Amino acid sequence: MAKHLARDLEGLQRQILTLAGRVEEAVYNATQALQKRDAALAQEVIAGDAAVDVQENLIQEECLKIIALHQPVAVDLRRIAAVFSITTDLERIGDLAVDIAERAAALVAFPRPAIPENYLRLTDFVTSMVRQALDSFVHLDSKQARRVIRLDEEADRLHAEVIAELIAAMKADPGAVEPGVSLFSAARHLERIGDHATNIAEDVVYLVEGEMVRHRPEAMSLRGSGVVGGPADRPAR
Repeated sequence: MAKHLARDLEGLQRQILTLAGRVEEAVYNATQALQKRDAALAQEVIAGDAAVDVQENLIQEECLKIIALHQPVAVDLRRIAAVFSITTDLERIGDLAVDIAERAAALVAFPRPAIPENYLRLTDFVTSMVRQALDSFVHLDSKQARRVIRLDEEADRLHAEVIAELIAAMKADPGAVEPGVSLFSAARHLERIGDHATNIAEDVVYLVEGEMVRHRPEAMSLRGSGVVGGPADRPAR
């Protein structure tokens, strides 16, 4: 029985890593489509969402099947619970990548808008959070996961700065309102992707340490030190 459970857990790991790679690529392509005004790339991201949805369903069905068949306990049960939860967050990140791609497609109709410098910083920062969260899951590294959780406040700060810049630009130039609204929405979607990366990191802490840190800031304040910086500090993957 233990051998069959190990085999099924290995298969589950392969499936979620495939989904993670697909979603990470969707986020990258969506942000590139917006920055480069690439309508074809935006449509590619949108078209790829159906495959993400199908894969999410397959993984979650496999989780339930393993629980029913093997009745796992302790760390094996935590792993399945974490995979189930992480899969949901990955699917939602995929949806947000589609939302950004749709904003990118809409922007093509306008003269090239000025993209705030902080928007590019927010993009790099959030995509780094996603990569680091997934790295922490692959390597079962709860210390790295805790660093990702602490990065969420910086992502929120960058998002607020982008919104302030966009509002100022729209007030100064009525012609900037329509493209500004699309950039406003895209920035909000990026911030939400950062939230889901944080959720994934919280699941990794639970998987490795057995501690629930979601909605418990005091659990984070008791461990670790300081906030690690942005994309320049991320480990390569």
